[in-house]
Amino acid sequence: MSSTTGEASKFSSLTSIHVCYHFSLDEIHSATNNFDDEVVIGRGGSGKVYKGSICIGETSHVVAFKRLDSMSHQGALEFRNEIEMLSKLRHCHLVSLIGFCDDNKEMILVYEYMPNGTLDHHLHKADTPLNWVQRLKIALGAARGLDYLHTGVGTQHGVIHRDIKSSNILLDKNWAAMISDFGLSKVGPTSQSFSDFDISVSVKGTFGYLDPEYFYTRRVTRKTDVFAFGVVLFELLSGRYAVDTRYEEEKHSLVRWAQKCVKDRKLYQLVDYNIRGTVFAKCLTRYAQIAYRCVHSVLKERPSMTEIVASLQLLLELQVKHDNSAESSGKVRFTWKIHKYLVPTTKQKSDQSGSTSSQKSLENHMNLPSSINKDESNQGETMKVATYLKKFTYVELECATRSFGIDAVLVYDDVSDVFEGSDEAGLPIAVQRFRNDNHESFKKVEYNK
Repeated sequence: MSSTTGEASKFSSLTSIHVCYHFSLDEIHSATNNFDDEVVIGRGGSGKVYKGSICIGETSHVVAFKRLDSMSHQGALEFRNEIEMLSKLRHCHLVSLIGFCDDNKEMILVYEYMPNGTLDHHLHKADTPLNWVQRLKIALGAARGLDYLHTGVGTQHGVIHRDIKSSNILLDKNWAAMISDFGLSKVGPTSQSFSDFDISVSVKGTFGYLDPEYFYTRRVTRKTDVFAFGVVLFELLSGRYAVDTRYEEEKHSLVRWAQKCVKDRKLYQLVDYNIRGTVFAKCLTRYAQIAYRCVHSVLKERPSMTEIVASLQLLLELQVKHDNSAESSGKVRFTWKIHKYLVPTTKQKSDQSGSTSSQKSLENHMNLPSSINKDESNQGETMKVATYLKKFTYVELECATRSFGIDAVLVYDDVSDVFEGSDEAGLPIAVQRFRNDNHESFKKVEYNK
């Protein structure tokens, strides 16, 4: 642990009122135990990130030290650029830059420590997956941070990030999203802070998140960030990498595969296995539409970050309202398999045929025979379980599921969809609708009689 040796000094070229501390290399060495690998919390193309404590005045702060590799592509210009950017920008969804060290050819950035690491880690490497509501909140937080950059609120100019990706979205102790890594960022003209300014620059970014228009024209605009954010949205939904060569060739690119799923109306294929069955169908449809628009090939068709923030806020409210409604009403959450309805009866009067009154009522209503399993244990008491199997017509199932409406979808699967509904007697049912190309899977469904 160390303390600043003198008064905090701001980077000389900055005009911001925010203080950016200039730390000595000795202070950094002390805080990181001479860059001990034991305190490394991250590695990237530009260098390692260390966790440590450093004193500013009388207060000790837990921070992250990003030590740029002298051989990395991120040189002195981008190092200075990040310092200038983050010293001028302050927002609850942007990572806070505390200070820097530019000493003895070392280039080190000192950030507020983010205890929950990167979004990339939690989507692809963590043992405990993020739930759907967490993912929506992270998407909304990151969108708000990016909207702040684009609109120039508080900065009098707009900023294009140019490297939006899941590994550059950090998560604080409350799981709030924080946009980081501003080394590639560009500032737009102050006179056009609320318009679609564009800048001619060399192409830089991360493969998989790179806007094709930017790649071909070398013109970077706000919509360049919108495209990359759309990739992150699909990444949040699917839990898949932006580029993954483990899949067949047509699925290497997340964007191309996701676009095809949306066009073919096979949204169920996009949903991460870890959150299937928890995504409200209406929410899924609208979310996929937002992400799809973000990666549109035509720039004018892409929404602004302000639009995206508003849309994600509504989707979060819709999902939470649905979840609360389901919980308060005691709504059954169906699993991936179709379960038969079992009617247990204990200590009820039986008629002469051995059937209980409630059982007989159901038999009469459905006009079907029943199979009864008897258990004479438990001190002579009898538990009778009746299992009924009825053949429904297609029209009956349409009525039961509101014409297989999207608001009735409980589960998306590669083989089928499961819809909730109720039969003409008002009993709850789950209807598994197999896809046209999965007749064999239908034949393999087993029913215990």
